[in-house]
Amino acid sequence: MTGTKDRQNSTAVTCTVHVSHSSQATAQAAKPQRTIVVYGIPDGLLEDDIMTDILMIHFQKAKNKGGDVEDIVYPTPTKGVAYITFEDRQVAENVLAKAEHHLQDKRLPVDCPLKVSLYGESVFICVSCLLDLSILREKNTLEDLVEDLRKNFTALSFGTLHSNGQITVQGPFSSIHSLQNKLALKVHNSLSKSDVKSGRKESKADHRSNTKPAKSDLSLEVSNNFVQSTKKEGLIVALDTDIYLYMKTFKEKMYQKSLEKCGVNSYEVRDGEITTIYLDNDPSNPSLGQLELAKSMVEYMAADLQSCLRKERLSLEGFSRVEKHKHEQACENVNSQYPHVLVLPYSTYIDIIGTSSDIYEFTQQVNKMVRHFQKDSWR
Repeated sequence: MTGTKDRQNSTAVTCTVHVSHSSQATAQAAKPQRTIVVYGIPDGLLEDDIMTDILMIHFQKAKNKGGDVEDIVYPTPTKGVAYITFEDRQVAENVLAKAEHHLQDKRLPVDCPLKVSLYGESVFICVSCLLDLSILREKNTLEDLVEDLRKNFTALSFGTLHSNGQITVQGPFSSIHSLQNKLALKVHNSLSKSDVKSGRKESKADHRSNTKPAKSDLSLEVSNNFVQSTKKEGLIVALDTDIYLYMKTFKEKMYQKSLEKCGVNSYEVRDGEITTIYLDNDPSNPSLGQLELAKSMVEYMAADLQSCLRKERLSLEGFSRVEKHKHEQACENVNSQYPHVLVLPYSTYIDIIGTSSDIYEFTQQVNKMVRHFQKDSWR
C-alpha cells in the first residue's frame, strides 16, 4: 500500500464511483458499447445539475448525431469527465464518429470543445495530466507547439497554456502515451543539437560538469536522470500509475526476472497518474536489441493487466477521522479474503483495483462491515 497523501491529479477512469454507487457501476460495466466517456467539460462554471442538463440536451440533438439518453453520470471524481449511456448502441457509435463536439448553451459564457471516447471494459482509458513544456521553450514557440499537438492528437483535450509553460491534458491513456513519446523525442533531438553546438565551443567555453540541467515534467518528470538516459540511447515505458503499482505488488518477481533476462537495468519516476520506467543496458552488455525486448515484455505485461483490471473509488469526502478509519479498517480486514485486490488509501478516497468480480464482492463486504461498525458504535 502507498501512503495516504493524494497524488497530484486524481486518476480518470471509467469506473470511478462513490461507495453507494457500486451497483450503478456494475450495471454500467455491463453496457459499455452504449456508454461514452466525455472529457473537457468546463469545471466550476455552472452548478452540476445545470451542466448535466446542458450535456443531456447536447447529446440528444440530431445535429450532434445524438439520440435518447438513458443515463448521465456527472460529476465524477475526475474533474471535467462524465459518462453518458444511450438507449441505442448505434447512437453511441454515431456520436463517436462525429469529428467535433462543441458544447453550446446560453448559460455558458463560451463554446466549449469536448472530446469523446468509448467507455470500454478497461477502466484505464482516460487520464488527466499536467505537462510542463518549459524545457522546449528555447527551441519552440510554445503556442505553435501546442497547436501542432492539438492537430496531431485529436483524441486529447488541451487546457489553457500558462505563462510558465504548463498545460493540462486529458484523454485516453493510449493517446497520452503517444504524446509522451513525441515530446520525449523532441527533448532528445533538442539535447542532441545542443550537444553538437556546445561540442564545437567546448575548448573555449567554461565547462561546468557539476551544473544540473533544468528540471521539467512533460507529464512525467524529464529530470537529469532522463537526460542521461536519452544520451545513452535508453528506452522508456509510460504506464498508468495504478497499473504500475498493481504490477509491482503482484508481478514483481516476473517483472524483475524479465529485466534480468535481458540484462537491463531500470528505475521509475512516478508523477501523478503516469509512471515512467526508464530502461538502460547493463554497461557490461550493451545491446539495443535487448533493450527493445525488455520494453516489449514490460508493455505486454502491463497490457495484460490493463485488459482485465477494474477499479472502484470509495469516496471519503466529508467524512470524520473516525469514519475514515472505519473504512480503512474494513478494507484492511476484507483484503485478507481477496489476496489479488490492491487497496490504495489516500486522504479523501480509497482506490480498489482488481478483477470486476473481486472488486464488486470486495466493496459489498466493506459496506457490510462499515455498517456493522456503525451499529456497534451506537450501542
